Amino acid sequence: MNLLTLLEMVTGGFDDRIAVGSLSDGTSYAQLRAAAARGGARIQASGAKSVIFCGENGPAFPIALFAASFAGVQFLPLNYRLAEEYIHKAIMGMPAPYIVTDNPAIVPEGAAQVVETFDDWLAATREGDVPVFESEPDPEEIAILLQTSGTTSAPKSAVLRHKHLVAYVLGSVDFASADPSDAMIVSVPPYHIAAVANLLSNLYSGRRVVYLDRFTPENWLDTVEREGVTNAMLVPTMLSRVVEHMEATGRQAPPTLRGLSYGGARIAQATLERALGLFPNVGFVNAYGLTETSSSVAVFGPDDHRESFTSTDPEVRARLGSVGKVLPNVQMEIRDGEGEVLPLGEAGAIWVAGEQVSGEYLESGRVVDDAGWFNTRDRGWLDAGGFLFIEGRTDDTIIRGGENIAPAEIEEVIHRHPAVLECAVAGVPDDEWGQRIAAFVVVREGMTVTEEEIKDFCREKLRSSKTPDYVRLRHDILPQTATGKLLRRNLVAEFALHVEGQ
Repeated sequence: MNLLTLLEMVTGGFDDRIAVGSLSDGTSYAQLRAAAARGGARIQASGAKSVIFCGENGPAFPIALFAASFAGVQFLPLNYRLAEEYIHKAIMGMPAPYIVTDNPAIVPEGAAQVVETFDDWLAATREGDVPVFESEPDPEEIAILLQTSGTTSAPKSAVLRHKHLVAYVLGSVDFASADPSDAMIVSVPPYHIAAVANLLSNLYSGRRVVYLDRFTPENWLDTVEREGVTNAMLVPTMLSRVVEHMEATGRQAPPTLRGLSYGGARIAQATLERALGLFPNVGFVNAYGLTETSSSVAVFGPDDHRESFTSTDPEVRARLGSVGKVLPNVQMEIRDGEGEVLPLGEAGAIWVAGEQVSGEYLESGRVVDDAGWFNTRDRGWLDAGGFLFIEGRTDDTIIRGGENIAPAEIEEVIHRHPAVLECAVAGVPDDEWGQRIAAFVVVREGMTVTEEEIKDFCREKLRSSKTPDYVRLRHDILPQTATGKLLRRNLVAEFALHVEGQ
Protein backbone atom coordinates (compact mmCIF):
# COMPACT_ATOMS: atom_id res chain seq x y z
CA MET A 1 0.00 0.00 0.00
CA ASN A 2 0.98 3.62 -0.52
CA LEU A 3 -0.43 7.07 0.25
CA LEU A 4 -2.61 6.98 -2.85
CA THR A 5 -4.18 3.74 -1.60
CA LEU A 6 -5.35 5.61 1.49
CA LEU A 7 -6.68 8.47 -0.63
CA GLU A 8 -8.55 6.10 -2.96
CA MET A 9 -10.11 4.30 0.02
CA VAL A 10 -11.49 7.44 1.63
CA THR A 11 -12.62 8.93 -1.68
CA GLY A 12 -14.57 5.75 -2.38
CA GLY A 13 -16.05 5.85 1.11
CA PHE A 14 -17.13 9.50 1.34
CA ASP A 15 -16.58 11.28 -1.95
CA ASP A 16 -18.93 14.21 -1.21
CA ARG A 17 -17.90 14.71 2.42
CA ILE A 18 -15.76 17.80 3.06
CA ALA A 19 -12.17 16.72 3.58
CA VAL A 20 -10.37 20.04 4.03
CA GLY A 21 -11.64 23.49 4.99
CA SER A 22 -14.95 25.02 5.97
CA LEU A 23 -18.27 23.23 5.54
CA SER A 24 -19.47 26.15 3.41
CA ASP A 25 -16.69 26.24 0.82
CA GLY A 26 -14.24 23.45 1.66
CA THR A 27 -12.79 20.74 -0.57
CA SER A 28 -14.55 17.38 -0.69
CA TYR A 29 -12.72 14.06 -0.83
CA ALA A 30 -13.60 13.68 -4.50
CA GLN A 31 -12.40 17.22 -5.25
CA LEU A 32 -9.17 16.64 -3.31
CA ARG A 33 -8.44 13.45 -5.21
CA ALA A 34 -9.21 15.08 -8.57
CA ALA A 35 -7.12 18.18 -7.81
CA ALA A 36 -4.18 16.05 -6.68
CA ALA A 37 -4.37 13.96 -9.85
CA ARG A 38 -4.39 17.10 -12.01
CA GLY A 39 -1.45 18.40 -10.02
CA GLY A 40 0.39 15.11 -10.49
CA ALA A 41 -0.06 15.36 -14.23
CA ARG A 42 1.29 18.94 -14.22
CA ILE A 43 4.33 17.82 -12.25
CA GLN A 44 5.02 14.96 -14.63
CA ALA A 45 4.59 17.18 -17.69
CA SER A 46 7.10 19.69 -16.29
CA GLY A 47 9.83 17.07 -16.03
CA ALA A 48 10.22 17.74 -12.30
CA LYS A 49 11.75 15.03 -10.16
CA SER A 50 10.57 16.34 -6.79
CA VAL A 51 8.05 18.70 -5.21
CA ILE A 52 8.80 21.38 -2.62
CA PHE A 53 6.02 23.03 -0.63
CA CYS A 54 7.14 26.20 1.12
CA GLY A 55 4.57 28.25 2.99
CA GLU A 56 1.88 28.26 5.62
CA ASN A 57 -1.04 25.93 6.16
CA GLY A 58 -3.92 25.83 3.72
CA PRO A 59 -5.66 23.74 1.04
CA ALA A 60 -2.62 23.92 -1.26
CA PHE A 61 -0.70 21.65 1.12
CA PRO A 62 -2.72 18.39 0.91
CA ILE A 63 -3.16 18.79 -2.84
CA ALA A 64 0.60 19.17 -3.30
CA LEU A 65 1.38 16.22 -1.03
CA PHE A 66 -0.87 13.79 -2.89
CA ALA A 67 0.04 15.29 -6.28
CA ALA A 68 3.66 14.35 -5.62
CA SER A 69 2.54 10.76 -5.01
CA PHE A 70 0.54 10.74 -8.26
CA ALA A 71 3.64 11.99 -10.06
CA GLY A 72 5.82 9.41 -8.33
CA VAL A 73 8.28 11.93 -6.88
CA GLN A 74 9.54 12.96 -3.44
CA PHE A 75 7.69 15.62 -1.48
CA LEU A 76 9.51 18.10 0.77
CA PRO A 77 7.50 20.53 2.92
CA LEU A 78 10.21 23.11 3.54
CA ASN A 79 10.59 25.19 6.69
CA TYR A 80 9.96 28.70 5.41
CA ARG A 81 11.31 30.11 8.69
CA LEU A 82 14.84 28.87 8.02
CA ALA A 83 17.62 31.31 7.24
CA GLU A 84 17.80 32.10 3.53
CA GLU A 85 21.06 30.17 3.06
CA TYR A 86 19.43 26.97 4.36
CA ILE A 87 16.33 27.45 2.20
CA HIS A 88 18.54 27.89 -0.85
CA LYS A 89 20.64 24.86 0.10
CA ALA A 90 17.52 22.71 0.52
CA ILE A 91 16.12 23.81 -2.84
CA MET A 92 19.41 23.23 -4.63
CA GLY A 93 19.68 19.80 -3.00
CA MET A 94 16.42 18.53 -4.48
CA PRO A 95 16.36 17.04 -8.00
CA ALA A 96 14.59 19.30 -10.53
CA PRO A 97 12.00 20.59 -8.04
CA TYR A 98 8.49 21.78 -8.77
CA ILE A 99 7.96 24.46 -6.11
CA VAL A 100 4.61 25.54 -4.68
CA THR A 101 5.07 28.55 -2.42
CA ASP A 102 3.43 31.66 -1.02
CA ASN A 103 6.73 33.52 -1.48
CA PRO A 104 8.31 32.92 -4.92
CA ALA A 105 11.06 35.42 -4.08
CA ILE A 106 12.79 32.82 -1.90
CA VAL A 107 13.63 30.64 -4.92
CA PRO A 108 17.07 31.22 -6.47
CA GLU A 109 16.89 32.01 -10.18
CA GLY A 110 17.01 28.89 -12.33
CA ALA A 111 16.82 26.52 -9.34
CA ALA A 112 13.44 24.97 -10.17
CA GLN A 113 11.55 23.41 -13.04
CA VAL A 114 8.42 25.37 -12.09
CA VAL A 115 7.58 27.89 -9.38
CA GLU A 116 3.89 28.46 -8.67
CA THR A 117 2.13 30.60 -6.11
CA PHE A 118 -0.57 29.05 -3.96
CA ASP A 119 -3.27 30.86 -5.94
CA ASP A 120 -1.90 29.69 -9.28
CA TRP A 121 -1.50 26.12 -8.01
CA LEU A 122 -5.05 25.97 -6.66
CA ALA A 123 -6.49 27.51 -9.83
CA ALA A 124 -4.56 25.11 -12.08
CA THR A 125 -5.68 22.01 -10.18
CA ARG A 126 -9.30 23.02 -9.64
CA GLU A 127 -10.77 22.29 -13.10
CA GLY A 128 -10.22 20.08 -16.11
CA ASP A 129 -10.20 16.40 -16.94
CA VAL A 130 -8.98 14.04 -14.24
CA PRO A 131 -6.00 12.13 -15.63
CA VAL A 132 -5.51 8.38 -15.28
CA PHE A 133 -2.08 7.15 -14.22
CA GLU A 134 -0.64 3.88 -15.47
CA SER A 135 1.33 3.16 -12.31
CA GLU A 136 1.40 4.08 -8.66
CA PRO A 137 4.25 4.42 -6.15
CA ASP A 138 5.99 1.36 -4.80
CA PRO A 139 5.70 1.16 -0.98
CA GLU A 140 9.51 1.21 -0.82
CA GLU A 141 9.76 4.54 -2.63
CA ILE A 142 10.38 7.79 -0.76
CA ALA A 143 7.10 9.62 -0.14
CA ILE A 144 8.11 12.54 2.06
CA LEU A 145 11.30 14.22 3.25
CA LEU A 146 11.13 16.18 6.50
CA GLN A 147 13.98 18.31 7.75
CA THR A 148 14.92 17.87 11.38
CA SER A 149 16.86 20.28 13.61
CA GLY A 150 17.92 23.32 11.57
CA THR A 151 17.93 26.30 13.91
CA THR A 152 21.58 27.18 14.34
CA SER A 153 22.91 24.08 12.58
CA ALA A 154 22.24 22.66 9.14
CA PRO A 155 19.12 20.45 9.09
CA LYS A 156 19.06 16.76 8.15
CA SER A 157 16.47 15.27 5.80
CA ALA A 158 14.53 12.44 7.43
CA VAL A 159 13.30 9.91 4.87
CA LEU A 160 9.75 8.59 5.16
CA ARG A 161 8.81 5.98 2.61
CA HIS A 162 5.24 5.14 1.66
CA LYS A 163 5.39 1.94 3.74
CA HIS A 164 6.35 3.82 6.92
CA LEU A 165 3.53 6.35 6.70
CA VAL A 166 0.94 3.73 5.75
CA ALA A 167 2.06 1.53 8.66
CA TYR A 168 1.59 4.46 11.05
CA VAL A 169 -1.92 5.25 9.76
CA LEU A 170 -3.10 1.64 9.73
CA GLY A 171 -1.63 1.02 13.17
CA SER A 172 -3.18 4.03 14.89
CA VAL A 173 -6.46 4.89 13.13
CA ASP A 174 -9.59 2.94 12.23
CA PHE A 175 -10.83 3.51 8.68
CA ALA A 176 -14.01 5.63 8.43
CA SER A 177 -14.24 5.84 12.22
CA ALA A 178 -15.10 9.54 12.42
CA ASP A 179 -18.60 10.92 12.63
CA PRO A 180 -19.65 13.05 9.59
CA SER A 181 -19.71 16.13 11.84
CA ASP A 182 -16.18 15.62 13.17
CA ALA A 183 -13.56 18.27 12.40
CA MET A 184 -9.87 18.53 13.35
CA ILE A 185 -8.05 21.86 13.64
CA VAL A 186 -4.35 21.74 12.69
CA SER A 187 -2.16 24.54 13.99
CA VAL A 188 1.33 23.11 13.48
CA PRO A 189 3.20 24.15 10.31
CA PRO A 190 3.27 21.89 7.22
CA TYR A 191 6.96 21.00 7.62
CA HIS A 192 6.33 19.27 10.97
CA ILE A 193 5.65 15.52 11.17
CA ALA A 194 2.50 16.28 13.19
CA ALA A 195 1.06 18.19 10.22
CA VAL A 196 1.69 15.26 7.89
CA ALA A 197 0.44 12.67 10.37
CA ASN A 198 -2.68 14.70 11.22
CA LEU A 199 -3.57 15.11 7.55
CA LEU A 200 -3.19 11.42 6.71
CA SER A 201 -4.81 10.00 9.85
CA ASN A 202 -7.76 12.39 9.92
CA LEU A 203 -8.53 11.97 6.24
CA TYR A 204 -8.34 8.18 6.63
CA SER A 205 -10.81 8.33 9.50
CA GLY A 206 -13.16 10.60 7.52
CA ARG A 207 -12.64 13.64 9.75
CA ARG A 208 -12.63 17.11 8.18
CA VAL A 209 -9.33 19.01 8.51
CA VAL A 210 -9.43 22.73 9.30
CA TYR A 211 -6.17 24.63 8.91
CA LEU A 212 -5.15 27.56 11.07
CA ASP A 213 -2.45 29.50 9.25
CA ARG A 214 -1.37 31.74 12.14
CA PHE A 215 -1.81 30.70 15.76
CA THR A 216 -2.95 33.00 18.53
CA PRO A 217 -5.02 31.74 21.48
CA GLU A 218 -7.94 33.98 20.56
CA ASN A 219 -7.83 33.03 16.86
CA TRP A 220 -7.64 29.35 17.78
CA LEU A 221 -10.64 29.52 20.09
CA ASP A 222 -12.63 31.59 17.59
CA THR A 223 -11.93 29.08 14.80
CA VAL A 224 -12.84 26.09 16.96
CA GLU A 225 -16.20 27.71 17.76
CA ARG A 226 -16.89 28.97 14.23
CA GLU A 227 -16.08 25.69 12.51
CA GLY A 228 -17.63 23.40 15.09
CA VAL A 229 -14.27 21.73 15.67
CA THR A 230 -14.43 18.48 17.65
CA ASN A 231 -10.74 17.57 17.80
CA ALA A 232 -7.52 19.54 18.09
CA MET A 233 -3.77 19.12 18.31
CA LEU A 234 -1.48 21.66 19.97
CA VAL A 235 2.18 21.73 20.91
CA PRO A 236 2.62 22.43 24.65
CA THR A 237 3.60 26.06 24.11
CA MET A 238 0.33 26.67 22.27
CA LEU A 239 -1.71 24.85 24.92
CA SER A 240 -0.02 26.90 27.64
CA ARG A 241 -0.95 30.13 25.85
CA VAL A 242 -4.55 29.01 25.40
CA VAL A 243 -4.71 28.26 29.14
CA GLU A 244 -3.24 31.67 30.02
CA HIS A 245 -5.70 33.42 27.69
CA MET A 246 -8.74 31.59 29.04
CA GLU A 247 -7.78 32.25 32.65
CA ALA A 248 -7.12 35.94 31.95
CA THR A 249 -10.36 36.52 30.01
CA GLY A 250 -12.71 34.05 31.68
CA ARG A 251 -13.46 32.47 28.32
CA GLN A 252 -15.12 29.06 28.41
CA ALA A 253 -14.14 25.94 26.50
CA PRO A 254 -15.80 25.67 23.05
CA PRO A 255 -18.83 23.38 23.43
CA THR A 256 -18.12 21.23 20.35
CA LEU A 257 -14.56 20.29 21.36
CA ARG A 258 -14.35 16.65 22.46
CA GLY A 259 -10.70 15.69 22.01
CA LEU A 260 -7.42 17.58 22.44
CA SER A 261 -4.02 16.03 21.78
CA TYR A 262 -0.69 17.59 22.64
CA GLY A 263 2.90 16.59 22.06
CA GLY A 264 6.16 17.51 20.37
CA ALA A 265 7.75 18.77 23.58
CA ARG A 266 7.42 18.41 27.34
CA ILE A 267 4.50 20.09 29.10
CA ALA A 268 4.66 21.24 32.70
CA GLN A 269 2.35 19.09 34.86
CA ALA A 270 0.96 22.21 36.52
CA THR A 271 -0.06 23.60 33.12
CA LEU A 272 -1.67 20.28 32.16
CA GLU A 273 -3.67 20.21 35.40
CA ARG A 274 -4.95 23.73 34.72
CA ALA A 275 -5.90 22.73 31.17
CA LEU A 276 -7.80 19.68 32.40
CA GLY A 277 -9.76 21.95 34.72
CA LEU A 278 -10.59 24.42 31.94
CA PHE A 279 -11.68 21.66 29.51
CA PRO A 280 -13.64 19.31 31.80
CA ASN A 281 -15.58 17.63 28.98
CA VAL A 282 -12.62 17.14 26.64
CA GLY A 283 -10.63 13.93 26.29
CA PHE A 284 -6.91 14.71 26.41
CA VAL A 285 -4.26 12.71 24.55
CA ASN A 286 -0.50 13.04 24.99
CA ALA A 287 1.40 11.59 22.04
CA TYR A 288 5.14 10.93 21.89
CA GLY A 289 6.88 10.36 18.59
CA LEU A 290 9.56 11.56 16.23
CA THR A 291 9.89 12.52 12.60
CA GLU A 292 11.98 9.38 12.08
CA THR A 293 9.16 7.19 13.44
CA SER A 294 6.41 8.63 11.22
CA SER A 295 4.83 10.28 14.30
CA SER A 296 3.53 8.72 17.53
CA VAL A 297 5.02 5.62 19.14
CA ALA A 298 3.42 6.06 22.58
CA VAL A 299 0.07 7.52 23.68
CA PHE A 300 -1.43 8.61 27.01
CA GLY A 301 -5.15 8.55 26.28
CA PRO A 302 -8.29 10.21 27.70
CA ASP A 303 -8.99 7.42 30.21
CA ASP A 304 -5.39 7.61 31.42
CA HIS A 305 -5.72 11.37 31.93
CA ARG A 306 -8.98 11.07 33.85
CA GLU A 307 -7.71 8.28 36.09
CA SER A 308 -4.45 10.06 36.90
CA PHE A 309 -6.04 13.50 37.35
CA THR A 310 -8.58 12.23 39.89
CA SER A 311 -6.41 9.64 41.66
CA THR A 312 -5.15 10.01 45.22
CA ASP A 313 -2.49 7.34 44.60
CA PRO A 314 0.82 9.23 44.14
CA GLU A 315 2.13 6.68 41.62
CA VAL A 316 -1.00 6.90 39.46
CA ARG A 317 -1.14 10.70 39.82
CA ALA A 318 2.49 10.92 38.68
CA ARG A 319 1.53 9.34 35.37
CA LEU A 320 0.16 12.72 34.26
CA GLY A 321 3.83 13.42 33.59
CA SER A 322 4.18 10.39 31.33
CA VAL A 323 3.57 9.99 27.59
CA GLY A 324 1.57 6.80 28.07
CA LYS A 325 2.05 3.31 26.75
CA VAL A 326 3.81 2.12 23.63
CA LEU A 327 1.55 1.52 20.63
CA PRO A 328 0.86 -2.16 19.85
CA ASN A 329 2.67 -2.03 16.51
CA VAL A 330 5.86 -0.54 18.01
CA GLN A 331 8.59 -2.21 20.06
CA MET A 332 10.52 -0.23 22.67
CA GLU A 333 13.55 -0.84 24.87
CA ILE A 334 15.36 1.33 27.43
CA ARG A 335 19.11 0.76 27.08
CA ASP A 336 22.22 1.85 28.91
CA GLY A 337 25.33 3.28 27.30
CA GLU A 338 26.60 -0.21 26.50
CA GLY A 339 23.43 -1.19 24.69
CA GLU A 340 22.10 -3.44 27.47
CA VAL A 341 18.35 -3.42 28.16
CA LEU A 342 17.55 -1.81 31.51
CA PRO A 343 14.87 -3.01 33.96
CA LEU A 344 11.67 -1.08 34.71
CA GLY A 345 12.25 2.13 36.61
CA GLU A 346 15.79 2.74 35.37
CA ALA A 347 16.41 5.60 32.93
CA GLY A 348 18.37 5.24 29.73
CA ALA A 349 18.25 5.77 25.99
CA ILE A 350 14.91 5.02 24.28
CA TRP A 351 15.22 2.61 21.33
CA VAL A 352 12.29 1.73 19.04
CA ALA A 353 11.54 -0.65 16.19
CA GLY A 354 8.54 -1.40 13.99
CA GLU A 355 7.14 -1.03 10.49
CA GLN A 356 6.53 2.71 10.89
CA VAL A 357 10.10 3.36 12.06
CA SER A 358 12.27 4.75 9.27
CA GLY A 359 15.44 5.79 11.09
CA GLU A 360 16.82 7.01 7.77
CA TYR A 361 18.33 10.27 6.54
CA LEU A 362 18.92 11.32 2.97
CA GLU A 363 22.45 12.40 3.85
CA SER A 364 23.59 9.33 5.81
CA GLY A 365 21.22 6.45 5.07
CA ARG A 366 19.66 4.27 7.79
CA VAL A 367 21.01 4.74 11.30
CA VAL A 368 19.73 1.61 13.05
CA ASP A 369 21.45 -1.30 14.72
CA ASP A 370 21.81 -4.74 13.14
CA ALA A 371 18.34 -5.77 14.30
CA GLY A 372 16.66 -2.64 12.95
CA TRP A 373 16.36 -0.74 16.23
CA PHE A 374 16.53 3.08 16.14
CA ASN A 375 18.05 5.19 18.91
CA THR A 376 15.67 8.11 19.48
CA ARG A 377 18.38 10.04 21.38
CA ASP A 378 15.72 10.66 24.02
CA ARG A 379 16.22 9.55 27.60
CA GLY A 380 13.42 7.96 29.60
CA TRP A 381 12.13 5.10 31.73
CA LEU A 382 9.14 2.79 32.09
CA ASP A 383 7.18 2.35 35.31
CA ALA A 384 5.68 -0.92 36.54
CA GLY A 385 2.51 -0.28 34.54
CA GLY A 386 4.40 0.21 31.28
CA PHE A 387 3.96 3.99 31.21
CA LEU A 388 6.83 5.86 29.54
CA PHE A 389 8.39 8.91 31.17
CA ILE A 390 10.61 11.19 29.07
CA GLU A 391 13.48 12.96 30.82
CA GLY A 392 14.62 14.84 27.74
CA ARG A 393 17.25 14.50 25.07
CA THR A 394 20.21 12.32 26.00
CA ASP A 395 22.51 15.26 25.28
CA ASP A 396 20.52 17.44 27.72
CA THR A 397 21.41 15.32 30.75
CA ILE A 398 23.43 17.37 33.25
CA ILE A 399 26.47 15.59 34.68
CA ARG A 400 27.38 17.42 37.88
CA GLY A 401 30.23 15.91 39.87
CA GLY A 402 29.56 12.51 38.30
CA GLU A 403 25.82 12.58 39.07
CA ASN A 404 23.37 12.39 36.15
CA ILE A 405 20.60 14.97 36.59
CA ALA A 406 17.52 15.25 34.36
CA PRO A 407 16.55 18.90 33.67
CA ALA A 408 12.87 17.88 33.54
CA GLU A 409 12.80 16.98 37.25
CA ILE A 410 14.00 20.46 38.26
CA GLU A 411 11.80 22.21 35.69
CA GLU A 412 8.72 20.44 37.07
CA VAL A 413 9.41 21.90 40.51
CA ILE A 414 10.15 25.44 39.31
CA HIS A 415 6.96 25.47 37.19
CA ARG A 416 4.94 25.14 40.39
CA HIS A 417 6.11 28.49 41.73
CA PRO A 418 3.18 30.92 41.31
CA ALA A 419 5.38 33.65 39.78
CA VAL A 420 6.80 31.38 37.07
CA LEU A 421 5.31 31.40 33.58
CA GLU A 422 7.96 29.30 31.84
CA CYS A 423 11.30 27.82 32.78
CA ALA A 424 14.15 25.76 31.39
CA VAL A 425 17.10 24.09 33.05
CA ALA A 426 20.43 23.34 31.39
CA GLY A 427 23.95 22.31 32.28
CA VAL A 428 26.63 24.98 31.92
CA PRO A 429 30.40 24.28 31.90
CA ASP A 430 32.27 24.36 35.20
CA ASP A 431 35.96 23.61 35.89
CA GLU A 432 35.33 22.06 39.31
CA TRP A 433 32.11 20.07 38.83
CA GLY A 434 32.18 19.49 35.07
CA GLN A 435 28.76 21.12 34.82
CA ARG A 436 26.62 23.25 37.07
CA ILE A 437 22.87 23.72 36.94
CA ALA A 438 21.43 26.88 35.42
CA ALA A 439 17.73 27.74 35.51
CA PHE A 440 16.21 30.24 33.09
CA VAL A 441 12.91 31.56 34.41
CA VAL A 442 10.26 33.66 32.66
CA VAL A 443 8.35 35.67 35.28
CA ARG A 444 4.60 36.16 35.00
CA GLU A 445 3.52 39.66 34.06
CA GLY A 446 2.75 41.76 37.14
CA MET A 447 4.58 39.41 39.50
CA THR A 448 8.06 39.48 41.02
CA VAL A 449 10.44 36.83 42.32
CA THR A 450 14.14 36.83 43.14
CA GLU A 451 16.83 34.38 42.11
CA GLU A 452 17.30 33.30 45.71
CA GLU A 453 13.59 32.68 46.13
CA ILE A 454 13.66 30.27 43.17
CA LYS A 455 16.66 28.48 44.67
CA ASP A 456 14.97 28.22 48.07
CA PHE A 457 11.79 26.90 46.43
CA CYS A 458 13.81 24.14 44.73
CA ARG A 459 15.84 23.39 47.86
CA GLU A 460 12.63 22.66 49.79
CA LYS A 461 11.57 19.99 47.29
CA LEU A 462 14.84 18.61 45.84
CA ARG A 463 18.20 17.44 47.09
CA SER A 464 20.73 20.22 47.41
CA SER A 465 22.74 18.73 44.54
CA LYS A 466 19.75 19.38 42.27
CA THR A 467 19.17 22.96 43.37
CA PRO A 468 20.16 25.37 40.55
CA ASP A 469 23.55 26.97 41.01
CA TYR A 470 22.45 29.87 38.84
CA VAL A 471 19.06 31.43 38.16
CA ARG A 472 18.53 33.86 35.31
CA LEU A 473 15.25 35.79 35.40
CA ARG A 474 13.72 36.71 32.04
CA HIS A 475 10.72 38.72 30.93
CA ASP A 476 10.65 37.41 27.36
CA ILE A 477 9.75 33.94 26.10
CA LEU A 478 12.28 31.13 26.04
CA PRO A 479 13.96 30.44 22.68
CA GLN A 480 12.02 27.79 20.79
CA THR A 481 11.56 26.37 17.35
CA ALA A 482 8.33 27.16 15.49
CA THR A 483 6.91 23.87 16.76
CA GLY A 484 7.60 24.57 20.41
CA LYS A 485 10.83 22.67 20.99
CA LEU A 486 13.05 24.36 23.55
CA LEU A 487 16.47 25.49 22.31
CA ARG A 488 18.62 24.77 25.37
CA ARG A 489 21.83 25.35 23.47
CA ASN A 490 20.75 28.94 22.83
CA LEU A 491 20.28 29.44 26.57
CA VAL A 492 23.69 27.95 27.33
CA ALA A 493 25.28 30.26 24.75
CA GLU A 494 23.37 33.20 26.24
CA PHE A 495 24.65 32.26 29.69
CA ALA A 496 28.25 32.08 28.45
CA LEU A 497 27.99 35.57 26.92
CA HIS A 498 26.60 36.88 30.21
CA VAL A 499 29.51 35.39 32.16
CA GLU A 500 32.07 36.75 29.70
CA GLY A 501 30.49 40.19 29.95
CA GLN A 502 30.81 40.32 33.73
